[in-house]
Amino acid sequence: MKKWGDRYDAYRIRDIDGVHFYMAYLMPKRTEAEVYINETIDVTDLLSYIKEKNATGERKVTMFHCMIAAVARTIQMRPLLNRYISGKRFYMRHEISMGFTVKKRFADHAEETLMIYRPKATENVCAICDRLSPKVSEAKREDKGQGVDDILNIVKKLPKPLMTLFMAFINFADVHGWMPKTFSSVDTNYCTVLLSNLGSIKCDAVYHHLNNMGTNGIVITIGEIHKEVVLDENANPAVRDVVSIGVTLDERIADGFYFARSLKLIKHLFKNPQLLDKTLGEEIEFEF
Repeated sequence: MKKWGDRYDAYRIRDIDGVHFYMAYLMPKRTEAEVYINETIDVTDLLSYIKEKNATGERKVTMFHCMIAAVARTIQMRPLLNRYISGKRFYMRHEISMGFTVKKRFADHAEETLMIYRPKATENVCAICDRLSPKVSEAKREDKGQGVDDILNIVKKLPKPLMTLFMAFINFADVHGWMPKTFSSVDTNYCTVLLSNLGSIKCDAVYHHLNNMGTNGIVITIGEIHKEVVLDENANPAVRDVVSIGVTLDERIADGFYFARSLKLIKHLFKNPQLLDKTLGEEIEFEF
């Protein structure tokens, strides 16, 4: 049941502990609380899993689909990652949302469009691929824009004084939870996680900044798959396929111990990709 102070996308957390309550006032801006994590993940087994999934030709599962499934599963099991802070108050989202940018063509001046995907508890990696792939193809059409594109194309025509007033209104509405749903529901600044697949443009993972506006407190960049010599369980060197990821977090939503354990779960899912066949709502065994 919705209470006073709740938002359409989240309910207010009223029993927050003293340390995190203090941190919201100590670092009121999200960009003041950024924490950076860099990790190299072994994807050798995952690539074999993807090859097997694509053998039938029914669909084209990619590592990005697997990353979406793994991150969504992690948030499902680690719900503090789905919190956000706005106006120095803590909120818990009602659903998981994944945002990313779609490049319409791999060209310098090609347009980009924003997209938000909301995975369901009944979906596994194949279902995510089946539902997401047509949406991405549709977004890449030159004559097709997403809802946020239509809004921004109207806003960009405003003269500078009106644009300044418009942004003042947007910032005020954002802090007080009055942002129109038609805008926030299609803006990646209001999603749980922002994902950027830099490997698709032959680039390594980087640290991507957070924004003060909106509710997004986790950004993950994915680098290019490459070979690297790693030590196996018996400390013997072996050449494996690996990928680097860069994670930027709002440290106010949880502590470092919680984040480290969450990253451990993602690595476990990539090492045991058959777990991605389970729907997000199914339980899996994992010892943190």
